[in-house]
Order: sequence, then structure tokens, then C-alpha cells
Amino acid sequence: MRWLVDGYNVIRRDPELAARERETLQAGREALCRLLSTAARRSGDQFTVVFDGERGGGSAPGGPGVRVIFSSAREQADQVLARLATGGGAVVSNDREVRQAASRAGAIAVRADEFLARLGKAGGSGAEEKGEEDEAPAPSKKGNPRRLPKKARAAARALRRIRLT
Repeated sequence: MRWLVDGYNVIRRDPELAARERETLQAGREALCRLLSTAARRSGDQFTVVFDGERGGGSAPGGPGVRVIFSSAREQADQVLARLATGGGAVVSNDREVRQAASRAGAIAVRADEFLARLGKAGGSGAEEKGEEDEAPAPSKKGNPRRLPKKARAAARALRRIRLT
């Protein structure tokens, strides 16, 4: 499976990764890439991590099974993620706009907290950032009330593919 990861969004959701980022941005990026490289070795999946621009955009290796992309000065990482999501796979972010763009593009949208929990990381201990609050509850629908919605089932299937612990 192909995973697209909103780099800084995921880093700031995990206390250990966030602590590394406070040392230097590079240390935070490297810690995330090591985590994803371990997941790639165990699952056989490919991870693409997108960060907001450095060096005018471009890509870099992030370790076995991990590719790093830096957005250019003309676009944000969120826009790069939305563009890459058209190829399918799963997009990991707590940013509502990124998840909605991924769903519209036909990709599976996975919350960063759920992703980190599956990897055995704490995640989700920070306060919600602006624009990342939960969506309003949907009105009741027909069907089995005990069955998860189709998108939630797809996210759960994707998450079952990976595990570090």
C-alpha cells in the first residue's frame, strides 16, 4: 500500500517526535523517517512524507521504503498531498482539509492519531490546532447502526497493515 504522510502534522502529534523537532527541524524529520522506515520493512508498504518547503522543493531519500518530498515556495505541503492523493493509497493527517481532499481524490483518509496509535506511539496528546477540530456529527442514516461507515472501514483496513509493536 502507498501511504502519504503529512510530515509536520504527524510529528507534532507525538510527544517524542515533537521533542526531537524542538531540538532541530531536521532531527524531527529524521526521527519520523526512522519510524516510517521500520514500518515499511515490517509491512512492505511504501511511505511518502511531505514537508513544507525546504531548498525550493524537491525530494530526498528518507530511508528504506520512505521517500521525502519538500513542497516548493509556490505551494504548501497540503496542496502536494492533495495532488498526490489522486493516485490512491492512504493519506495520514489530522488536518480536516487534507483528509477531505484525499477522500475527494479517492484515497483513504487516516487521522494522524490513529496512525501513531497503530505504530505503538502515544499521539493525540496535544491540543487541536485551528482547522483540525472534529467534524459535526452526521445525521442518522439507514443501515446497520453497528457497522462503521464505508470510509471508516477502509481506514481501519489500511491501518491493520502496519504495526511496530
